[in-house]
Amino acid sequence: MINENDSVATDEIRYGDNDRLAARVAQMMSADVLVLLSDIDGLYTADPRNNPNAEHLPVIRDLTADHDAMASGSNAQADLGSGGMTTKLTAARIAQSAGCSTVITLGSEDRPLQALLNGARATWILSTLTPVTARQIWLKGHLTPEGSISVDSGAATALKGGASLLPVGVTTTRGEFSRGAAVAIKDPDGQTIAKGISAYSSIDIARIAGLQSDKIEQELGFRGRPAVVHRNDLVLER
Repeated sequence: MINENDSVATDEIRYGDNDRLAARVAQMMSADVLVLLSDIDGLYTADPRNNPNAEHLPVIRDLTADHDAMASGSNAQADLGSGGMTTKLTAARIAQSAGCSTVITLGSEDRPLQALLNGARATWILSTLTPVTARQIWLKGHLTPEGSISVDSGAATALKGGASLLPVGVTTTRGEFSRGAAVAIKDPDGQTIAKGISAYSSIDIARIAGLQSDKIEQELGFRGRPAVVHRNDLVLER
């Protein structure tokens, strides 16, 4: 359950609504499905409380401006959440881009998730991507390296084969960066062969460069990750 309240928000730091907050958490977790509970069982072509001819939309594959227009009436006065159906569609778009499908269903009945599993009415907004594919697209298009890591020929070959970057294959680093920074990975000729998210700072990488992964704790004094850049956090330059 994702809920922005006084324990996670202040006047200075406030996300705005639980739907988008939940979508960002789903994105960070590489979740397959985001469940948004509402006081209405999905998106309709119009507000069903005011229009008896409103039609329920069980599946949406491509969110358009037409759906936004429908949402401006449906659930606009929702008792659950702060944004109504409009913010749920915004959240669904965030989730879609991360390879996560979204389901909007009624949250006011007992055991809503079980009801959903039992076939309760809902609107499914599907993503055509998988979380892994979406992350690869994001890594390739949005990373601006803060520094670089040079590797030996063996590591370069292993990376091209789908392996993670282990410290034993690292030769040098360039630039100063912290753990979690975007980095370029260069082969012995200085060519960038990949980009990724570093699990270590440049200072720590310099200390463990050339070491086997089981020697990391001995050198750094803490048990770090076996890979300097894990293959799930890495995209090859082609």
